[in-house]
Amino acid sequence: MRARHAGAIIALLAAAAGCGPKAPAQPTARAEAPRPTAPAAAAPQADPLGPRPELPKPKPFAPPAPVVLDGPNGTKVWLLERHTLPIVSVSVTVASGSADDPKGAAGLAHITASMLDEGAGKRSAIELSSAINDLGATLSVGARADGSVASLSVLKKNFDKAFSILADVVARPRFEPKEWQRVSALWQNDLRKRGDDPTRVSSLVSTAALYGPGTPYGHPVEGLLADAKTIGLPAVKAFYKAAWRPDRAVIAVVGDITRDEVMQAISRDLGAWSAKGAPAAAPSTKGAAAGAAQPGQGAPAAAPSWKPPRLVLVDRPGAPQSVIAVVREGVAAGDPRRPLLQLVNTALGGSFTSRLNQNLREDHGWSYGAASAFTEARQQGAFVARASVVAEATGPALKEMLGELARMADSGLTRDELAKVQAQDRADLVSTYETANRTALRYATLARLGLPETFDAAASQSRQQATLAGLAELARAVDPKSATIVVVGPQQEILPQLKAIGLGEPEAWDVEGQPIQAKKAP
Repeated sequence: MRARHAGAIIALLAAAAGCGPKAPAQPTARAEAPRPTAPAAAAPQADPLGPRPELPKPKPFAPPAPVVLDGPNGTKVWLLERHTLPIVSVSVTVASGSADDPKGAAGLAHITASMLDEGAGKRSAIELSSAINDLGATLSVGARADGSVASLSVLKKNFDKAFSILADVVARPRFEPKEWQRVSALWQNDLRKRGDDPTRVSSLVSTAALYGPGTPYGHPVEGLLADAKTIGLPAVKAFYKAAWRPDRAVIAVVGDITRDEVMQAISRDLGAWSAKGAPAAAPSTKGAAAGAAQPGQGAPAAAPSWKPPRLVLVDRPGAPQSVIAVVREGVAAGDPRRPLLQLVNTALGGSFTSRLNQNLREDHGWSYGAASAFTEARQQGAFVARASVVAEATGPALKEMLGELARMADSGLTRDELAKVQAQDRADLVSTYETANRTALRYATLARLGLPETFDAAASQSRQQATLAGLAELARAVDPKSATIVVVGPQQEILPQLKAIGLGEPEAWDVEGQPIQAKKAP
Protein backbone atom coordinates (compact mmCIF):
# COMPACT_ATOMS: atom_id res chain seq x y z
CA MET A 1 0.00 0.00 0.00
CA ARG A 2 2.85 2.42 0.94
CA ALA A 3 4.70 1.74 -2.29
CA ARG A 4 1.53 2.45 -4.28
CA HIS A 5 1.07 5.84 -2.50
CA ALA A 6 4.72 6.73 -2.90
CA GLY A 7 4.59 6.00 -6.62
CA ALA A 8 1.59 8.25 -7.04
CA ILE A 9 3.31 11.15 -5.15
CA ILE A 10 6.48 10.85 -7.25
CA ALA A 11 4.42 10.95 -10.46
CA LEU A 12 2.65 14.10 -9.35
CA LEU A 13 5.90 15.84 -8.42
CA ALA A 14 7.45 14.97 -11.76
CA ALA A 15 4.47 16.36 -13.63
CA ALA A 16 4.63 19.60 -11.62
CA ALA A 17 8.37 20.03 -12.28
CA GLY A 18 7.91 19.53 -16.00
CA CYS A 19 5.39 22.36 -16.20
CA GLY A 20 7.94 25.10 -15.16
CA PRO A 21 7.11 28.73 -14.27
CA LYS A 22 4.41 30.46 -16.31
CA ALA A 23 4.75 33.89 -17.94
CA PRO A 24 2.46 36.58 -16.53
CA ALA A 25 -0.86 36.77 -18.33
CA GLN A 26 -1.32 39.72 -20.74
CA PRO A 27 -4.48 41.81 -20.42
CA THR A 28 -7.02 40.96 -23.13
CA ALA A 29 -10.27 42.40 -24.34
CA ARG A 30 -13.36 41.38 -22.41
CA ALA A 31 -14.82 38.24 -23.92
CA GLU A 32 -18.38 38.36 -25.23
CA ALA A 33 -20.85 36.36 -23.15
CA PRO A 34 -21.70 33.05 -24.84
CA ARG A 35 -25.15 32.88 -26.43
CA PRO A 36 -27.53 30.28 -25.11
CA THR A 37 -27.88 27.26 -27.36
CA ALA A 38 -30.73 24.82 -27.73
CA PRO A 39 -30.27 21.68 -25.64
CA ALA A 40 -29.09 18.70 -27.65
CA ALA A 41 -31.68 16.02 -28.27
CA ALA A 42 -31.31 13.11 -25.88
CA ALA A 43 -29.85 10.06 -27.55
CA PRO A 44 -32.27 7.12 -27.67
CA GLN A 45 -31.56 4.60 -24.96
CA ALA A 46 -30.16 1.34 -26.17
CA ASP A 47 -32.31 -1.75 -25.66
CA PRO A 48 -30.74 -3.60 -22.68
CA LEU A 49 -31.53 -6.86 -24.47
CA GLY A 50 -29.60 -5.80 -27.55
CA PRO A 51 -30.81 -5.30 -31.11
CA ARG A 52 -33.95 -7.12 -32.15
CA PRO A 53 -33.00 -10.27 -34.06
CA GLU A 54 -33.95 -10.47 -37.70
CA LEU A 55 -36.04 -13.60 -38.14
CA PRO A 56 -35.91 -15.49 -41.40
CA LYS A 57 -39.08 -15.72 -43.44
CA PRO A 58 -41.09 -18.64 -42.05
CA LYS A 59 -41.51 -21.67 -44.21
CA PRO A 60 -45.04 -22.35 -45.47
CA PHE A 61 -46.89 -25.19 -43.78
CA ALA A 62 -49.64 -27.21 -45.40
CA PRO A 63 -51.50 -29.43 -42.92
CA PRO A 64 -51.67 -33.06 -43.99
CA ALA A 65 -54.91 -34.25 -45.53
CA PRO A 66 -56.11 -37.77 -44.74
CA VAL A 67 -57.10 -40.42 -47.22
CA VAL A 68 -60.89 -40.79 -47.19
CA LEU A 69 -62.21 -44.36 -47.34
CA ASP A 70 -65.62 -46.01 -47.20
CA GLY A 71 -66.13 -48.19 -44.15
CA PRO A 72 -68.84 -50.74 -43.37
CA ASN A 73 -72.49 -49.76 -42.89
CA GLY A 74 -72.06 -46.23 -44.19
CA THR A 75 -69.11 -45.13 -42.05
CA LYS A 76 -66.46 -42.80 -43.47
CA VAL A 77 -62.81 -43.38 -42.57
CA TRP A 78 -60.19 -40.60 -42.55
CA LEU A 79 -56.72 -42.16 -42.46
CA LEU A 80 -53.37 -40.41 -42.05
CA GLU A 81 -50.38 -42.73 -41.85
CA ARG A 82 -47.56 -41.39 -39.69
CA HIS A 83 -44.83 -43.90 -38.94
CA THR A 84 -42.40 -41.74 -36.95
CA LEU A 85 -43.63 -42.94 -33.53
CA PRO A 86 -45.34 -46.22 -32.52
CA ILE A 87 -48.58 -44.47 -31.55
CA VAL A 88 -52.09 -44.62 -33.01
CA SER A 89 -54.93 -42.21 -32.24
CA VAL A 90 -58.56 -42.75 -33.23
CA SER A 91 -61.66 -40.58 -33.01
CA VAL A 92 -65.21 -41.65 -33.82
CA THR A 93 -67.49 -38.68 -34.47
CA VAL A 94 -71.26 -38.63 -34.93
CA ALA A 95 -73.08 -35.52 -36.08
CA SER A 96 -75.47 -35.28 -33.13
CA GLY A 97 -74.80 -33.12 -30.10
CA SER A 98 -76.52 -30.88 -27.62
CA ALA A 99 -78.15 -28.85 -30.40
CA ASP A 100 -80.23 -32.00 -30.98
CA ASP A 101 -81.41 -32.22 -27.37
CA PRO A 102 -85.22 -32.44 -27.30
CA LYS A 103 -87.05 -29.53 -25.74
CA GLY A 104 -87.16 -30.01 -21.98
CA ALA A 105 -84.22 -32.44 -22.08
CA ALA A 106 -81.19 -30.14 -22.14
CA GLY A 107 -78.05 -32.20 -21.57
CA LEU A 108 -79.37 -35.45 -23.06
CA ALA A 109 -76.56 -35.71 -25.64
CA HIS A 110 -74.03 -35.00 -22.90
CA ILE A 111 -75.27 -37.63 -20.46
CA THR A 112 -75.71 -40.18 -23.26
CA ALA A 113 -72.04 -39.78 -24.19
CA SER A 114 -71.09 -40.03 -20.52
CA MET A 115 -72.85 -43.40 -20.25
CA LEU A 116 -71.13 -45.06 -23.22
CA ASP A 117 -67.95 -46.06 -21.37
CA GLU A 118 -69.77 -47.04 -18.16
CA GLY A 119 -69.80 -50.67 -19.24
CA ALA A 120 -69.75 -51.93 -22.81
CA GLY A 121 -69.63 -55.29 -24.55
CA LYS A 122 -68.64 -58.00 -22.08
CA ARG A 123 -67.02 -55.58 -19.63
CA SER A 124 -68.56 -53.76 -16.70
CA ALA A 125 -67.63 -50.13 -16.02
CA ILE A 126 -64.76 -51.10 -13.71
CA GLU A 127 -63.54 -53.87 -16.03
CA LEU A 128 -63.55 -51.52 -19.00
CA SER A 129 -61.57 -48.86 -17.14
CA SER A 130 -59.06 -51.44 -15.89
CA ALA A 131 -58.59 -52.90 -19.38
CA ILE A 132 -57.81 -49.48 -20.84
CA ASN A 133 -55.34 -48.76 -18.03
CA ASP A 134 -53.64 -52.13 -18.48
CA LEU A 135 -53.04 -51.29 -22.15
CA GLY A 136 -51.55 -47.89 -21.31
CA ALA A 137 -54.25 -46.27 -23.44
CA THR A 138 -56.51 -43.25 -22.97
CA LEU A 139 -60.19 -43.29 -23.87
CA SER A 140 -62.72 -40.49 -23.57
CA VAL A 141 -66.25 -39.77 -24.75
CA GLY A 142 -68.01 -36.41 -24.83
CA ALA A 143 -70.57 -34.23 -26.56
CA ARG A 144 -70.40 -30.77 -28.09
CA ALA A 145 -73.12 -28.59 -29.54
CA ASP A 146 -72.85 -30.04 -33.05
CA GLY A 147 -71.63 -33.57 -32.44
CA SER A 148 -70.34 -36.25 -30.10
CA VAL A 149 -66.89 -37.87 -30.09
CA ALA A 150 -65.23 -40.99 -28.70
CA SER A 151 -61.42 -40.84 -28.73
CA LEU A 152 -58.63 -43.37 -28.20
CA SER A 153 -54.83 -43.09 -28.08
CA VAL A 154 -52.63 -46.17 -27.68
CA LEU A 155 -49.25 -47.70 -28.51
CA LYS A 156 -49.19 -49.52 -31.83
CA LYS A 157 -48.52 -52.90 -30.21
CA ASN A 158 -51.76 -52.63 -28.20
CA PHE A 159 -53.91 -51.13 -30.96
CA ASP A 160 -56.02 -54.20 -31.77
CA LYS A 161 -57.08 -54.80 -28.15
CA ALA A 162 -57.71 -51.13 -27.45
CA PHE A 163 -59.68 -50.58 -30.64
CA SER A 164 -61.94 -53.52 -29.75
CA ILE A 165 -62.77 -51.77 -26.48
CA LEU A 166 -63.46 -48.49 -28.30
CA ALA A 167 -65.73 -50.37 -30.71
CA ASP A 168 -67.67 -51.82 -27.77
CA VAL A 169 -68.08 -48.35 -26.28
CA VAL A 170 -69.41 -46.90 -29.53
CA ALA A 171 -71.51 -49.83 -30.78
CA ARG A 172 -72.33 -51.96 -27.73
CA PRO A 173 -72.84 -49.84 -24.57
CA ARG A 174 -74.58 -51.68 -21.75
CA PHE A 175 -76.60 -48.86 -20.12
CA GLU A 176 -76.88 -50.69 -16.82
CA PRO A 177 -79.41 -49.19 -14.34
CA LYS A 178 -76.97 -49.22 -11.41
CA GLU A 179 -74.40 -47.27 -13.42
CA TRP A 180 -77.10 -44.85 -14.57
CA GLN A 181 -78.06 -44.06 -10.99
CA ARG A 182 -74.46 -43.22 -10.13
CA VAL A 183 -73.69 -41.24 -13.29
CA SER A 184 -76.98 -39.33 -13.13
CA ALA A 185 -76.38 -38.38 -9.49
CA LEU A 186 -72.86 -37.15 -10.27
CA TRP A 187 -74.20 -35.18 -13.22
CA GLN A 188 -76.84 -33.44 -11.15
CA ASN A 189 -74.33 -32.63 -8.42
CA ASP A 190 -72.05 -31.02 -10.99
CA LEU A 191 -74.91 -28.91 -12.30
CA ARG A 192 -75.70 -27.77 -8.75
CA LYS A 193 -72.08 -26.74 -8.22
CA ARG A 194 -71.91 -24.92 -11.56
CA GLY A 195 -73.69 -21.93 -10.06
CA ASP A 196 -70.69 -21.39 -7.77
CA ASP A 197 -68.33 -20.98 -10.73
CA PRO A 198 -68.75 -17.46 -12.15
CA THR A 199 -66.91 -18.27 -15.38
CA ARG A 200 -69.21 -21.20 -16.17
CA VAL A 201 -72.21 -19.05 -15.26
CA SER A 202 -70.98 -16.28 -17.56
CA SER A 203 -70.61 -18.71 -20.45
CA LEU A 204 -74.05 -20.22 -19.87
CA VAL A 205 -75.84 -16.88 -19.53
CA SER A 206 -73.99 -15.34 -22.51
CA THR A 207 -75.20 -18.00 -24.96
CA ALA A 208 -78.71 -17.98 -23.52
CA ALA A 209 -78.90 -14.20 -23.84
CA LEU A 210 -77.63 -14.29 -27.43
CA TYR A 211 -79.68 -17.17 -28.86
CA GLY A 212 -82.54 -17.25 -26.39
CA PRO A 213 -83.04 -19.67 -23.45
CA GLY A 214 -84.08 -23.16 -24.49
CA THR A 215 -82.95 -22.88 -28.13
CA PRO A 216 -80.50 -25.44 -29.61
CA TYR A 217 -77.48 -23.17 -29.12
CA GLY A 218 -79.02 -21.26 -26.21
CA HIS A 219 -78.68 -23.98 -23.57
CA PRO A 220 -75.42 -25.38 -22.15
CA VAL A 221 -74.01 -28.62 -23.54
CA GLU A 222 -73.97 -30.19 -20.07
CA GLY A 223 -77.64 -29.35 -19.61
CA LEU A 224 -79.86 -27.67 -17.02
CA LEU A 225 -80.56 -28.95 -13.54
CA ALA A 226 -84.35 -28.86 -13.90
CA ASP A 227 -84.17 -30.99 -17.06
CA ALA A 228 -81.56 -33.37 -15.63
CA LYS A 229 -83.95 -34.31 -12.83
CA THR A 230 -86.52 -35.51 -15.37
CA ILE A 231 -84.25 -37.41 -17.79
CA GLY A 232 -84.31 -41.17 -17.31
CA LEU A 233 -82.40 -44.11 -18.76
CA PRO A 234 -85.07 -44.85 -21.45
CA ALA A 235 -84.52 -41.37 -22.89
CA VAL A 236 -80.75 -41.99 -22.98
CA LYS A 237 -81.22 -45.29 -24.84
CA ALA A 238 -83.56 -43.65 -27.35
CA PHE A 239 -81.16 -40.79 -28.02
CA TYR A 240 -78.25 -43.21 -28.46
CA LYS A 241 -80.23 -45.26 -30.98
CA ALA A 242 -81.05 -42.20 -33.08
CA ALA A 243 -77.70 -40.43 -32.83
CA TRP A 244 -74.88 -42.98 -32.57
CA ARG A 245 -75.27 -44.61 -35.97
CA PRO A 246 -72.61 -45.80 -38.45
CA ASP A 247 -74.26 -43.93 -41.32
CA ARG A 248 -73.59 -40.68 -39.45
CA ALA A 249 -70.08 -41.54 -38.22
CA VAL A 250 -66.60 -40.47 -39.29
CA ILE A 251 -63.73 -42.60 -37.98
CA ALA A 252 -60.41 -40.70 -38.03
CA VAL A 253 -57.24 -42.76 -37.59
CA VAL A 254 -53.79 -41.17 -37.32
CA GLY A 255 -50.43 -42.77 -36.58
CA ASP A 256 -48.25 -45.81 -37.08
CA ILE A 257 -50.73 -47.97 -38.95
CA THR A 258 -51.49 -49.01 -42.51
CA ARG A 259 -54.67 -48.88 -44.54
CA ASP A 260 -55.08 -52.65 -44.47
CA GLU A 261 -54.64 -52.79 -40.68
CA VAL A 262 -57.24 -50.06 -40.15
CA MET A 263 -59.86 -51.55 -42.43
CA GLN A 264 -59.39 -55.02 -40.96
CA ALA A 265 -59.89 -53.67 -37.42
CA ILE A 266 -63.00 -51.70 -38.39
CA SER A 267 -64.53 -54.66 -40.25
CA ARG A 268 -63.74 -57.00 -37.36
CA ASP A 269 -65.02 -54.85 -34.51
CA LEU A 270 -67.57 -52.53 -36.12
CA GLY A 271 -68.83 -54.67 -38.96
CA ALA A 272 -71.97 -55.54 -36.98
CA TRP A 273 -72.66 -51.91 -35.95
CA SER A 274 -75.87 -51.16 -37.80
CA ALA A 275 -78.25 -48.23 -38.08
CA LYS A 276 -81.63 -49.06 -36.59
CA GLY A 277 -84.69 -46.89 -36.53
CA ALA A 278 -85.05 -43.30 -37.66
CA PRO A 279 -81.94 -41.14 -37.32
CA ALA A 280 -81.81 -37.90 -35.41
CA ALA A 281 -82.67 -34.86 -37.48
CA ALA A 282 -79.93 -34.12 -39.98
CA PRO A 283 -77.82 -31.18 -38.77
CA SER A 284 -78.52 -27.94 -40.57
CA THR A 285 -75.70 -26.21 -42.37
CA LYS A 286 -77.60 -23.01 -42.97
CA GLY A 287 -75.07 -20.22 -43.19
CA ALA A 288 -72.16 -22.62 -43.44
CA ALA A 289 -71.52 -22.65 -47.18
CA ALA A 290 -69.81 -20.12 -49.39
CA GLY A 291 -71.96 -17.08 -49.87
CA ALA A 292 -73.54 -17.64 -46.48
CA ALA A 293 -75.82 -15.15 -44.85
CA GLN A 294 -74.28 -12.15 -43.19
CA PRO A 295 -74.03 -12.03 -39.37
CA GLY A 296 -77.45 -11.61 -37.85
CA GLN A 297 -79.14 -13.94 -40.35
CA GLY A 298 -79.83 -17.64 -40.10
CA ALA A 299 -79.60 -17.95 -36.32
CA PRO A 300 -80.14 -21.57 -35.31
CA ALA A 301 -83.63 -22.42 -34.09
CA ALA A 302 -84.01 -19.19 -32.14
CA ALA A 303 -87.48 -17.90 -31.39
CA PRO A 304 -88.35 -15.38 -34.13
CA SER A 305 -89.41 -12.85 -31.50
CA TRP A 306 -86.24 -13.15 -29.42
CA LYS A 307 -84.27 -9.93 -29.06
CA PRO A 308 -81.01 -10.18 -27.10
CA PRO A 309 -80.95 -7.82 -24.11
CA ARG A 310 -78.36 -5.05 -23.93
CA LEU A 311 -77.20 -5.60 -20.33
CA VAL A 312 -77.59 -8.69 -18.13
CA LEU A 313 -76.52 -8.97 -14.50
CA VAL A 314 -76.19 -12.15 -12.44
CA ASP A 315 -75.82 -11.23 -8.78
CA ARG A 316 -73.08 -12.87 -6.66
CA PRO A 317 -73.29 -11.04 -3.32
CA GLY A 318 -69.92 -10.39 -1.70
CA ALA A 319 -67.86 -11.75 -4.60
CA PRO A 320 -64.37 -10.16 -4.83
CA GLN A 321 -64.37 -10.43 -8.62
CA SER A 322 -66.72 -9.88 -11.52
CA VAL A 323 -66.77 -11.74 -14.81
CA ILE A 324 -67.49 -9.32 -17.66
CA ALA A 325 -68.44 -10.53 -21.13
CA VAL A 326 -69.44 -8.91 -24.41
CA VAL A 327 -71.23 -11.27 -26.80
CA ARG A 328 -72.74 -10.83 -30.25
CA GLU A 329 -73.58 -12.91 -33.31
CA GLY A 330 -70.69 -14.51 -35.18
CA VAL A 331 -70.50 -16.66 -38.29
CA ALA A 332 -70.75 -20.36 -39.14
CA ALA A 333 -67.58 -22.44 -39.15
CA GLY A 334 -67.84 -22.94 -42.91
CA ASP A 335 -68.34 -19.25 -43.67
CA PRO A 336 -65.48 -18.06 -45.93
CA ARG A 337 -64.98 -15.02 -43.69
CA ARG A 338 -64.27 -17.02 -40.56
CA PRO A 339 -60.59 -17.80 -41.26
CA LEU A 340 -59.93 -14.08 -41.69
CA LEU A 341 -61.95 -13.20 -38.60
CA GLN A 342 -59.56 -15.47 -36.68
CA LEU A 343 -56.75 -13.06 -37.56
CA VAL A 344 -58.80 -10.12 -36.32
CA ASN A 345 -59.50 -11.97 -33.10
CA THR A 346 -55.87 -12.99 -32.54
CA ALA A 347 -54.87 -9.33 -32.49
CA LEU A 348 -57.87 -8.37 -30.36
CA GLY A 349 -57.98 -11.12 -27.72
CA GLY A 350 -56.57 -14.35 -29.06
CA SER A 351 -53.04 -14.20 -27.65
CA PHE A 352 -51.16 -13.01 -24.57
CA THR A 353 -49.95 -9.89 -26.42
CA SER A 354 -53.44 -9.09 -27.74
CA ARG A 355 -55.01 -5.70 -27.15
CA LEU A 356 -57.51 -6.85 -24.54
CA ASN A 357 -54.96 -8.70 -22.42
CA GLN A 358 -52.39 -5.92 -22.63
CA ASN A 359 -54.98 -3.35 -21.58
CA LEU A 360 -56.80 -5.10 -18.74
CA ARG A 361 -53.90 -7.16 -17.38
CA GLU A 362 -50.61 -5.49 -18.26
CA ASP A 363 -51.59 -1.79 -18.31
CA HIS A 364 -54.20 -1.70 -15.53
CA GLY A 365 -53.68 -4.83 -13.46
CA TRP A 366 -57.40 -5.48 -13.16
CA SER A 367 -57.33 -9.07 -14.43
CA TYR A 368 -55.13 -12.14 -14.69
CA GLY A 369 -56.18 -12.43 -18.33
CA ALA A 370 -58.65 -11.18 -20.93
CA ALA A 371 -59.51 -13.02 -24.12
CA SER A 372 -61.95 -13.21 -27.01
CA ALA A 373 -62.98 -15.78 -29.61
CA PHE A 374 -65.26 -16.59 -32.52
CA THR A 375 -66.91 -19.88 -31.62
CA GLU A 376 -66.93 -22.83 -34.05
CA ALA A 377 -70.44 -23.95 -34.96
CA ARG A 378 -72.25 -25.56 -37.89
CA GLN A 379 -74.77 -22.75 -37.89
CA GLN A 380 -74.27 -19.17 -36.80
CA GLY A 381 -71.63 -19.00 -34.09
CA ALA A 382 -70.91 -16.27 -31.60
CA PHE A 383 -68.24 -13.71 -30.83
CA VAL A 384 -67.36 -13.45 -27.14
CA ALA A 385 -64.89 -11.27 -25.22
CA ARG A 386 -64.51 -12.15 -21.54
CA ALA A 387 -62.39 -11.35 -18.48
CA SER A 388 -62.46 -11.82 -14.71
CA VAL A 389 -61.70 -8.51 -13.02
CA VAL A 390 -61.53 -7.15 -9.48
CA ALA A 391 -65.03 -6.10 -8.44
CA GLU A 392 -64.11 -2.50 -7.65
CA ALA A 393 -62.89 -2.04 -11.25
CA THR A 394 -65.86 -3.68 -13.00
CA GLY A 395 -67.10 -0.47 -14.60
CA PRO A 396 -63.72 0.89 -15.72
CA ALA A 397 -62.64 -2.53 -17.02
CA LEU A 398 -65.84 -2.95 -18.99
CA LYS A 399 -65.42 0.54 -20.43
CA GLU A 400 -61.90 -0.35 -21.58
CA MET A 401 -63.08 -3.64 -23.09
CA LEU A 402 -65.83 -1.90 -25.04
CA GLY A 403 -63.32 0.73 -26.15
CA GLU A 404 -60.90 -1.88 -27.49
CA LEU A 405 -63.70 -3.59 -29.43
CA ALA A 406 -64.84 -0.27 -30.87
CA ARG A 407 -61.31 0.72 -31.92
CA MET A 408 -60.78 -2.59 -33.66
CA ALA A 409 -64.14 -2.30 -35.41
CA ASP A 410 -63.35 1.25 -36.56
CA SER A 411 -59.71 0.89 -37.62
CA GLY A 412 -58.81 -2.76 -37.98
CA LEU A 413 -55.29 -4.10 -37.49
CA THR A 414 -51.98 -2.30 -37.79
CA ARG A 415 -49.32 -3.51 -40.22
CA ASP A 416 -47.23 -4.87 -37.35
CA GLU A 417 -50.24 -6.73 -35.95
CA LEU A 418 -50.97 -8.31 -39.31
CA ALA A 419 -47.42 -9.67 -39.58
CA LYS A 420 -47.59 -10.98 -36.01
CA VAL A 421 -50.95 -12.72 -36.31
CA GLN A 422 -50.02 -14.33 -39.62
CA ALA A 423 -46.85 -15.69 -38.03
CA GLN A 424 -48.86 -16.97 -35.07
CA ASP A 425 -51.37 -18.55 -37.44
CA ARG A 426 -48.63 -20.67 -38.98
CA ALA A 427 -47.27 -21.64 -35.57
CA ASP A 428 -50.72 -22.57 -34.25
CA LEU A 429 -51.43 -24.70 -37.30
CA VAL A 430 -48.16 -26.59 -36.88
CA SER A 431 -49.04 -27.18 -33.22
CA THR A 432 -52.53 -28.44 -34.14
CA TYR A 433 -51.05 -31.14 -36.36
CA GLU A 434 -47.93 -31.77 -34.29
CA THR A 435 -48.96 -35.08 -32.71
CA ALA A 436 -51.10 -38.01 -33.75
CA ASN A 437 -53.60 -37.33 -30.97
CA ARG A 438 -54.01 -33.63 -31.83
CA THR A 439 -54.39 -34.43 -35.49
CA ALA A 440 -57.09 -37.05 -34.85
CA LEU A 441 -58.96 -34.62 -32.58
CA ARG A 442 -58.75 -31.90 -35.22
CA TYR A 443 -60.19 -34.27 -37.80
CA ALA A 444 -62.97 -35.02 -35.32
CA THR A 445 -63.71 -31.31 -35.05
CA LEU A 446 -63.85 -30.89 -38.82
CA ALA A 447 -66.21 -33.87 -39.10
CA ARG A 448 -68.39 -32.57 -36.26
CA LEU A 449 -68.72 -29.20 -37.99
CA GLY A 450 -69.47 -30.74 -41.38
CA LEU A 451 -66.25 -29.38 -42.92
CA PRO A 452 -64.13 -31.22 -45.51
CA GLU A 453 -60.87 -32.86 -44.52
CA THR A 454 -58.95 -30.27 -46.60
CA PHE A 455 -60.54 -27.29 -44.85
CA ASP A 456 -57.53 -26.21 -42.76
CA ALA A 457 -55.18 -26.01 -45.73
CA ALA A 458 -57.54 -23.72 -47.65
CA ALA A 459 -58.28 -21.64 -44.52
CA SER A 460 -54.58 -21.14 -43.78
CA GLN A 461 -53.92 -20.06 -47.36
CA SER A 462 -56.72 -17.51 -47.03
CA ARG A 463 -55.24 -16.13 -43.81
CA GLN A 464 -51.73 -15.88 -45.24
CA GLN A 465 -53.05 -13.86 -48.19
CA ALA A 466 -55.06 -11.46 -46.02
CA THR A 467 -54.71 -7.71 -46.50
CA LEU A 468 -55.11 -4.85 -44.06
CA ALA A 469 -57.97 -3.38 -46.07
CA GLY A 470 -59.84 -6.67 -46.17
CA LEU A 471 -59.42 -7.26 -42.44
CA ALA A 472 -60.49 -3.69 -41.65
CA GLU A 473 -63.78 -4.39 -43.43
CA LEU A 474 -64.31 -7.63 -41.51
CA ALA A 475 -63.32 -6.10 -38.16
CA ARG A 476 -66.77 -4.56 -37.93
CA ALA A 477 -67.91 -8.01 -36.79
CA VAL A 478 -66.64 -7.12 -33.28
CA ASP A 479 -68.47 -3.79 -33.05
CA PRO A 480 -69.94 -3.67 -29.52
CA LYS A 481 -72.78 -1.28 -30.34
CA SER A 482 -75.26 -4.10 -30.92
CA ALA A 483 -73.67 -6.58 -28.50
CA THR A 484 -75.05 -7.99 -25.27
CA ILE A 485 -73.08 -7.29 -22.09
CA VAL A 486 -73.17 -9.91 -19.33
CA VAL A 487 -71.79 -9.21 -15.86
CA VAL A 488 -71.57 -11.83 -13.11
CA GLY A 489 -70.66 -10.18 -9.83
CA PRO A 490 -71.80 -8.39 -6.64
CA GLN A 491 -74.77 -6.30 -7.70
CA GLN A 492 -74.63 -3.81 -4.83
CA GLU A 493 -71.03 -2.87 -5.62
CA ILE A 494 -71.09 -2.88 -9.41
CA LEU A 495 -74.49 -1.31 -10.22
CA PRO A 496 -73.23 2.26 -9.60
CA GLN A 497 -70.18 1.50 -11.75
CA LEU A 498 -72.31 0.30 -14.66
CA LYS A 499 -74.49 3.40 -14.47
CA ALA A 500 -71.39 5.60 -14.32
CA ILE A 501 -70.27 4.39 -17.74
CA GLY A 502 -73.73 4.94 -19.24
CA LEU A 503 -75.06 1.39 -19.42
CA GLY A 504 -78.31 1.98 -17.59
CA GLU A 505 -80.42 -0.57 -15.77
CA PRO A 506 -79.56 -4.26 -16.32
CA GLU A 507 -81.86 -7.26 -16.63
CA ALA A 508 -81.49 -9.71 -13.74
CA TRP A 509 -80.86 -13.34 -14.71
CA ASP A 510 -80.20 -16.43 -12.63
CA VAL A 511 -77.29 -18.89 -12.75
CA GLU A 512 -79.27 -21.27 -15.02
CA GLY A 513 -79.57 -18.70 -17.79
CA GLN A 514 -83.15 -17.64 -17.13
CA PRO A 515 -84.46 -14.06 -16.76
CA ILE A 516 -85.71 -13.29 -13.27
CA GLN A 517 -89.19 -11.85 -13.54
CA ALA A 518 -89.64 -8.78 -11.36
CA LYS A 519 -92.26 -9.25 -8.66
CA LYS A 520 -95.33 -7.16 -9.28
CA ALA A 521 -96.54 -4.92 -6.50
CA PRO A 522 -99.78 -6.14 -4.88
